Amino acid sequence: MTSIRPIARRTLLATSLAALAAGALPLGAAAQDFPAKPITIVVPFSAGGTTDILARVIGQGLQKELGQSVVVDNRAGAGGNIGGALAAKAPADGYTLFMGTVGTHAINEALYKKMPFDPVKDFAPLTRVANVPNLLVANPKQPFKTVQELIAYAKAHPGEVNFGSSGSGSSIHLSGELFKTMAKVDMVHVPYKGSAPAVTDLLGNQIGIMFDNMPSAIQHVRAGKLHPIAVTTAQRSPELPDVPTIAEAGVPGYEATSWFGMFAVAGTPKPVLDKLHAALAKVLAQPDVKKKIAEQGGEVVIETPEQFAAFIKTETAKWGKVVKESGARAD
Repeated sequence: MTSIRPIARRTLLATSLAALAAGALPLGAAAQDFPAKPITIVVPFSAGGTTDILARVIGQGLQKELGQSVVVDNRAGAGGNIGGALAAKAPADGYTLFMGTVGTHAINEALYKKMPFDPVKDFAPLTRVANVPNLLVANPKQPFKTVQELIAYAKAHPGEVNFGSSGSGSSIHLSGELFKTMAKVDMVHVPYKGSAPAVTDLLGNQIGIMFDNMPSAIQHVRAGKLHPIAVTTAQRSPELPDVPTIAEAGVPGYEATSWFGMFAVAGTPKPVLDKLHAALAKVLAQPDVKKKIAEQGGEVVIETPEQFAAFIKTETAKWGKVVKESGARAD
């Protein structure tokens, strides 16, 4: 009996190693063959808003590049937290991507007392995809056309100017809070489940103004249905060169930029992440994709995952300070 034990141990060890090796093959094969089924991009805001518009443009490109269907799944609510929580719980296999924003990954942690996901630990950053100016727009029936007129009216009628947003904690919301603080005016925030329903109420004059992402507002500006007051960036937008910045129009030092980026679920195998990043970089470099995003007022950005992670860290510190100084809170 004793003479058999070493052999049995060696046999057991060999069997175990073989099993481990066999178990490793499917993972490698899965990474090599990725994608073998449709990919879903979770968009944490409603259809028709900027996040949705960008996700669909990029999704169409990924579909051609990867040879699989790409489906956009809109899960709006809680400033992007509902969609973020859903995506964070998805299998880490590369088949669920998340279209994150400055709100979901740099603002919400400071704004909400309790987060349903960890922006850093639960996601693997792939690349920022676009920077987008916010555009201060008003319903044409409102009694102001410029930044100075808006400030004067808001000071004369405290609490009567309502500004809509795509949700508490979004860049649209914080752009308004920053304006309130710097211009020293009392305006009322009205959060919606996405930019599209907010714009609908703005068009109907149910709310007076929005600091909306340019892609979802510019079509209405061009159609004459919304009046452009100013852009929130430090420089004027090439798409609306005659519209001043908020800083030059009366609030020196004001600047707020929205950004959007693609994430995978944390724990996704590196070969899959590499393949996704390479595909995204190719799509974003395509002239037609750049043109579509530029037409919406956006600027394409292509980064390494490491560069994107470092950028998020800087943005989190910046917006955390804005939230604290403005006293903004999630509703």
